[in-house]
Amino acid sequence: VQADQSSGRIIHVPNGKIFTDPVANYNKGFKYIWNEVPVLVTFESDWRKAKQILTKIAVKHAEHLTAEAEHDLLEASQQYLINYRKLTPIVYTKVVDSGVQLTIRYLIEPRKRRGTEHAIWEEILTEFAKCPDIDLAYHTVRGFKNTDEGKPALRAPAMLPQASGERVDE
Repeated sequence: VQADQSSGRIIHVPNGKIFTDPVANYNKGFKYIWNEVPVLVTFESDWRKAKQILTKIAVKHAEHLTAEAEHDLLEASQQYLINYRKLTPIVYTKVVDSGVQLTIRYLIEPRKRRGTEHAIWEEILTEFAKCPDIDLAYHTVRGFKNTDEGKPALRAPAMLPQASGERVDE
Protein backbone atom coordinates (compact mmCIF):
# COMPACT_ATOMS: atom_id res chain seq x y z
CA VAL A 1 0.00 0.00 0.00
CA GLN A 2 1.39 3.38 -0.93
CA ALA A 3 1.30 6.52 1.24
CA ASP A 4 2.39 4.68 4.40
CA GLN A 5 -1.17 3.81 5.35
CA SER A 6 -1.62 0.72 7.51
CA SER A 7 -2.09 -2.36 5.38
CA GLY A 8 -2.73 -4.97 8.05
CA ARG A 9 0.40 -6.84 7.02
CA ILE A 10 3.12 -7.81 9.46
CA ILE A 11 6.64 -7.56 8.14
CA HIS A 12 9.47 -9.66 9.51
CA VAL A 13 12.93 -8.09 9.18
CA PRO A 14 15.78 -10.51 9.89
CA ASN A 15 18.37 -9.16 12.32
CA GLY A 16 21.09 -9.44 9.67
CA LYS A 17 19.26 -6.94 7.42
CA ILE A 18 19.63 -4.24 10.06
CA PHE A 19 23.39 -4.23 9.47
CA THR A 20 23.38 -4.54 5.67
CA ASP A 21 20.34 -2.59 4.44
CA PRO A 22 18.90 0.82 5.30
CA VAL A 23 15.89 0.75 7.62
CA ALA A 24 13.56 3.75 7.88
CA ASN A 25 11.59 4.39 11.04
CA TYR A 26 9.10 7.15 10.31
CA ASN A 27 8.17 8.06 13.84
CA LYS A 28 11.17 7.40 16.06
CA GLY A 29 12.67 10.60 17.44
CA PHE A 30 10.68 13.02 15.29
CA LYS A 31 7.09 12.08 14.56
CA TYR A 32 6.74 13.98 11.28
CA ILE A 33 7.91 13.41 7.73
CA TRP A 34 8.17 15.74 4.78
CA ASN A 35 5.63 14.99 2.09
CA GLU A 36 5.63 16.45 -1.39
CA VAL A 37 2.76 16.89 -3.83
CA PRO A 38 4.04 17.72 -7.34
CA VAL A 39 1.57 19.67 -9.49
CA LEU A 40 2.35 20.17 -13.17
CA VAL A 41 0.77 23.11 -15.00
CA THR A 42 1.13 24.00 -18.67
CA PHE A 43 3.69 26.55 -19.85
CA GLU A 44 0.77 28.74 -20.94
CA SER A 45 -0.76 28.75 -17.44
CA ASP A 46 -0.40 31.62 -15.01
CA TRP A 47 2.07 29.67 -12.86
CA ARG A 48 2.44 32.52 -10.34
CA LYS A 49 -1.28 32.45 -9.66
CA ALA A 50 -1.18 28.65 -9.43
CA LYS A 51 1.68 28.91 -6.93
CA GLN A 52 -0.32 31.35 -4.79
CA ILE A 53 -3.28 28.96 -4.78
CA LEU A 54 -1.07 25.99 -3.86
CA THR A 55 0.62 27.95 -1.06
CA LYS A 56 -2.77 28.86 0.40
CA ILE A 57 -3.88 25.21 0.23
CA ALA A 58 -0.63 23.95 1.80
CA VAL A 59 -0.88 26.41 4.68
CA LYS A 60 -4.51 25.46 5.27
CA HIS A 61 -3.70 21.76 5.53
CA ALA A 62 -0.33 21.82 7.31
CA GLU A 63 0.31 25.13 9.09
CA HIS A 64 -1.32 23.88 12.30
CA LEU A 65 1.51 21.36 12.71
CA THR A 66 4.31 23.92 12.58
CA ALA A 67 4.31 25.05 16.24
CA GLU A 68 4.04 21.50 17.57
CA ALA A 69 6.67 20.28 15.10
CA GLU A 70 9.08 23.05 16.15
CA HIS A 71 8.76 21.95 19.78
CA ASP A 72 9.23 18.27 18.89
CA LEU A 73 12.15 19.13 16.62
CA LEU A 74 13.93 20.99 19.40
CA GLU A 75 13.66 17.91 21.61
CA ALA A 76 14.68 15.50 18.83
CA SER A 77 17.66 17.63 17.78
CA GLN A 78 19.22 17.09 21.20
CA GLN A 79 19.35 13.34 20.57
CA TYR A 80 19.54 13.09 16.76
CA LEU A 81 21.35 15.03 14.07
CA ILE A 82 18.26 16.88 12.85
CA ASN A 83 18.59 20.48 11.72
CA TYR A 84 15.73 22.10 9.78
CA ARG A 85 15.45 25.86 9.50
CA LYS A 86 12.02 26.21 7.92
CA LEU A 87 9.14 23.98 8.94
CA THR A 88 6.29 25.90 7.37
CA PRO A 89 4.77 24.62 4.12
CA ILE A 90 6.46 25.82 0.93
CA VAL A 91 5.88 25.54 -2.82
CA TYR A 92 8.94 25.03 -5.03
CA THR A 93 9.05 25.94 -8.74
CA LYS A 94 10.83 23.94 -11.45
CA VAL A 95 10.59 23.87 -15.24
CA VAL A 96 10.31 20.35 -16.68
CA ASP A 97 9.71 18.98 -20.19
CA SER A 98 5.91 19.21 -20.12
CA GLY A 99 5.34 22.39 -18.12
CA VAL A 100 6.02 24.18 -14.86
CA GLN A 101 6.19 21.85 -11.87
CA LEU A 102 5.06 23.37 -8.59
CA THR A 103 5.83 21.08 -5.65
CA ILE A 104 4.06 21.52 -2.33
CA ARG A 105 6.31 20.44 0.56
CA TYR A 106 4.85 20.14 4.05
CA LEU A 107 5.26 18.28 7.32
CA ILE A 108 2.77 15.56 8.19
CA GLU A 109 2.42 12.66 10.55
CA PRO A 110 3.27 9.53 8.51
CA ARG A 111 -0.07 7.78 8.91
CA LYS A 112 -2.02 10.89 7.93
CA ARG A 113 -0.16 11.38 4.68
CA ARG A 114 -2.68 9.74 2.36
CA GLY A 115 -5.71 11.49 3.82
CA THR A 116 -4.02 14.88 3.75
CA GLU A 117 -2.73 14.40 0.22
CA HIS A 118 -6.25 13.38 -0.87
CA ALA A 119 -7.74 16.54 0.67
CA ILE A 120 -5.03 18.71 -0.89
CA TRP A 121 -5.61 17.25 -4.37
CA GLU A 122 -9.39 17.68 -4.15
CA GLU A 123 -8.92 21.32 -3.21
CA ILE A 124 -6.36 21.83 -6.00
CA LEU A 125 -8.77 20.40 -8.58
CA THR A 126 -11.63 22.53 -7.24
CA GLU A 127 -9.58 25.75 -7.21
CA PHE A 128 -7.94 25.20 -10.61
CA ALA A 129 -11.38 24.49 -12.16
CA LYS A 130 -12.33 28.08 -11.26
CA CYS A 131 -9.31 29.50 -13.12
CA PRO A 132 -9.48 29.69 -16.92
CA ASP A 133 -5.80 30.69 -16.97
CA ILE A 134 -4.50 27.56 -15.19
CA ASP A 135 -4.43 24.09 -16.75
CA LEU A 136 -2.89 20.89 -15.45
CA ALA A 137 -0.24 19.54 -17.80
CA TYR A 138 0.63 16.05 -18.92
CA HIS A 139 3.38 14.54 -21.03
CA THR A 140 3.20 16.29 -24.37
CA VAL A 141 5.20 16.15 -27.58
CA ARG A 142 4.92 19.17 -29.83
CA GLY A 143 6.67 20.45 -32.91
CA PHE A 144 8.33 23.84 -32.82
CA LYS A 145 9.07 25.68 -36.06
CA ASN A 146 11.82 28.04 -34.94
CA THR A 147 11.53 30.19 -38.06
CA ASP A 148 7.97 31.22 -37.11
CA GLU A 149 7.57 30.68 -33.36
CA GLY A 150 9.19 31.96 -30.21
CA LYS A 151 10.82 35.34 -29.62
CA PRO A 152 11.44 37.16 -32.92
CA ALA A 153 15.08 37.97 -32.07
CA LEU A 154 15.84 34.29 -31.49
CA ARG A 155 14.16 32.86 -34.60
CA ALA A 156 16.19 31.02 -37.20
CA PRO A 157 16.43 32.69 -40.61
CA ALA A 158 13.86 31.48 -43.12
CA MET A 159 15.17 29.37 -45.99
CA LEU A 160 13.78 29.76 -49.52
CA PRO A 161 13.71 26.82 -51.95
CA GLN A 162 15.73 27.16 -55.21
CA ALA A 163 14.66 25.81 -58.54
CA SER A 164 17.12 22.93 -58.18
CA GLY A 165 15.46 21.90 -54.92
CA GLU A 166 18.28 23.26 -52.75
CA ARG A 167 17.48 25.84 -50.08
CA VAL A 168 19.19 29.20 -49.73
CA ASP A 169 19.02 31.99 -47.15
CA GLU A 170 16.74 34.94 -47.84
